[in-house]
Amino acid sequence: MRPISIPSYIQKSWNVDYTSDETFLQIREAYSTLSRGSDAPEVSVVIPAYNEEKNIVQTLHSLCNNVSTKSVEIIVVNNNSKDNTEALVLATGVRCVNESKQGITAARNCGLANAKGKYILNADADSIYPKYWIEEMIKPLDENENIVSVYGRFSFIPTADTGRFIYFFYEYFADVKRKLNKWLKDEAVNVYGFNSGFRREQGLQVDGFNHPPGSNEDGYLALKLRDKLNGKLFFVTDTKALVWTSDRRIQTDGGLLKAIVTRIRKVFPKKHVEIRSDL
Repeated sequence: MRPISIPSYIQKSWNVDYTSDETFLQIREAYSTLSRGSDAPEVSVVIPAYNEEKNIVQTLHSLCNNVSTKSVEIIVVNNNSKDNTEALVLATGVRCVNESKQGITAARNCGLANAKGKYILNADADSIYPKYWIEEMIKPLDENENIVSVYGRFSFIPTADTGRFIYFFYEYFADVKRKLNKWLKDEAVNVYGFNSGFRREQGLQVDGFNHPPGSNEDGYLALKLRDKLNGKLFFVTDTKALVWTSDRRIQTDGGLLKAIVTRIRKVFPKKHVEIRSDL
């Protein structure tokens, strides 16, 4: 069952004051607990960021307040931001690395190269992560060597006129689309960069996030991991791992109605499209 309303613990991070010294102190203390001060973390959470000063602190607040049995490092990859993204990240005590080559693929590869953890979790700078997201996403990889990549569910946080109630129904429609993708296309197209994970060593083994033209870095990595390593993808459905993400991309792309039409066209294209170019 999907949530109709936004849980209070998600709203707490979403509404945190990203200019407050008290907020920075809280995040630093929470991150110290999560990382356990380890120089050899077991999990690396990687976040690409470009001009995210209005979002990054809220995202880090949610991630640093995660509870995990493993030591965790968080890396923000500053991809030539022109605002205060880097300064805000450093104020939270989270590691920030810079990538001068513009683009999401370069940023994710930079994060992968700098990560120390056995496991990599992909996150985004405009999403809020529930308390047990890290734990639930890592669990399948930790328990089953045949699983090479995990991905999870998400819900939208409205930022414009579209209400949460409308998104509730849209998300069920998106769930149906994901099932159709798995049957008619390839499960890998359901893997998104803000809510997925894999083993670092295996990611490096398949040339990281590099992908051919016409494909996306996140889904194509999942496809490479599965096909080249003869492994399996795993869909994490536990509500404790449900990520809440901003709807800004939907709004930027023309709103919810246009997003629905676009999704339908992608499932039933007019012409046959090869799986590998669809990623």
